[in-house]
Amino acid sequence: MEKKTLLTIKDLQLEGRSGNAWHPIIKGVDLTLHKGEVLGLIGESGAGKSTLGLAAMGFARDGCRISGGTIDFDGIDLRTAPESLRRGLRGKRIAYVAQSAAASFNPAHRLINQYCESPVVHGVMAREKAEADAVELYGRMRLPNPDEIGFRYPHQVSGGQLQRAMTAMAMACRPDLIIFDEPTTALDVTTQIEVLAAIRDIVRQFGTAAIYITHDLAVVAQMADRIKVLLRGDEVEDADTRSMLTAPREEYTKSLWAVRSFARAEQPTATGTPVVSVRSVTAGYGALDVLKDVSFDIHARRTVAVVGESGSGKSTTARVITGLLPQRNGQVLFNGNPLPPSFKARSRNELRQCQMIYQMADTALNPKLRLRELIGRPAEMYLGLKGKALEARIRDLLALIELEPDRYIDRLPSELSGGQKQRIGIARALAAEPQLIICDEVTSALDQIVQEGILKLLDRLQGELNLAYMFITHDLATVKSIADEVVVMQQGVVVERGPKAAIFADPKEDYTNLLLSSVPEMDPDWLNRLLVKRSAKAQEP
Repeated sequence: MEKKTLLTIKDLQLEGRSGNAWHPIIKGVDLTLHKGEVLGLIGESGAGKSTLGLAAMGFARDGCRISGGTIDFDGIDLRTAPESLRRGLRGKRIAYVAQSAAASFNPAHRLINQYCESPVVHGVMAREKAEADAVELYGRMRLPNPDEIGFRYPHQVSGGQLQRAMTAMAMACRPDLIIFDEPTTALDVTTQIEVLAAIRDIVRQFGTAAIYITHDLAVVAQMADRIKVLLRGDEVEDADTRSMLTAPREEYTKSLWAVRSFARAEQPTATGTPVVSVRSVTAGYGALDVLKDVSFDIHARRTVAVVGESGSGKSTTARVITGLLPQRNGQVLFNGNPLPPSFKARSRNELRQCQMIYQMADTALNPKLRLRELIGRPAEMYLGLKGKALEARIRDLLALIELEPDRYIDRLPSELSGGQKQRIGIARALAAEPQLIICDEVTSALDQIVQEGILKLLDRLQGELNLAYMFITHDLATVKSIADEVVVMQQGVVVERGPKAAIFADPKEDYTNLLLSSVPEMDPDWLNRLLVKRSAKAQEP
């Protein structure tokens, strides 16, 4: 029997304001969604995916307006309905899971209080029942210690855990429609499998419809019944998932299927003194040891990928190297010389030599500063550049990251795309003229076409500037593209390390095998097969 139609969007037109002028963002897109159906929205950065997802809630961001078309949600025209009615639907019957959990939670309130707010305010359940429901859904989302994790503040859990907590929060009222906006972007591959399975199970159990926005084609293959492809606000193609994967009609869709072809040329064997040596480092927070006897080297012109699931100690290792977290035991050597454990005791030159590029460019760049200030400050602070010399250096750096200086130097971060913001993060790191750059999940929030451009840029800069990279990532496709060596971490311990080719071809440890087997494939049946296989293995005596 055909499922009831829940959402119908016809000829949707949405505009954004630039100065006093309006320009089109969504250009006459149609969308139909049935109860219990999952629609995947894909396309590169700027395609209009998130804008269309928000419009399905009758919502447009500041500086945008819905200028045409209809949005019918279960018989309610969300475009013309009173704002009070729309607000009553949001959170209760329509929920939204944002890409950046860190930017979405209120840092001053515990997770469970934020979970309970929506069902209590909407009258779905009393506070006591909402707390019990939170614990149950935290368990479904595979969060550790579901009985107590809700009483933590957002900064007291990992990024992956926070993303799962937000997904649980969106499900609190058991809505009819959930818009998932890149909900697994920040998750490692093993956690991603668990979250995808949990989302899919709950959607099926409650007959919830969903719009699943993602740039990860292998992920959307597991989740969506149908896929819609967007390009610069236009619909390119719409088909059921299997047809879209096996026989896309349009050339643009075929180009999406073919991305991530970049592979770094094989580098000569590392020799000489490493730029950075981590030697038997143990470190932690309070009485808890997060890192336990961690050791590895990073040489010039080499990229060492540090991989592992959320909470394995990847970012904590970076904090130790940069001096943000002094180690309890062991040493960090720079060009063979010991670094003081705390950044406070390091010289300005020692601080200059190690720079970071962060995962979320949106939160890493001060929104009030123009690009000349964002890039110029490190050059001024570390190198003493001023006046015309500083201006020339800023322009050189913009050219180096392939952004035209005259067009971009006085822009604000809000006037850039996601990929352009990440390029500014790269330029800001380069401004100090470091020997080591730590890349912390720098491509995870980007679509696959933009990812490829960033990886090629980093590879080119490494060769031109003789840089060493520590590449923290949960994306093993990225590791295949850019790494020379791989360090696998689990629960603060290095379980395996070696050349990339050896790790991928012949992993020695069960945990490394688990990571490699968790990389989604472009096959709608892949997740089902994996879950059946793991379930059978778990039942073995």
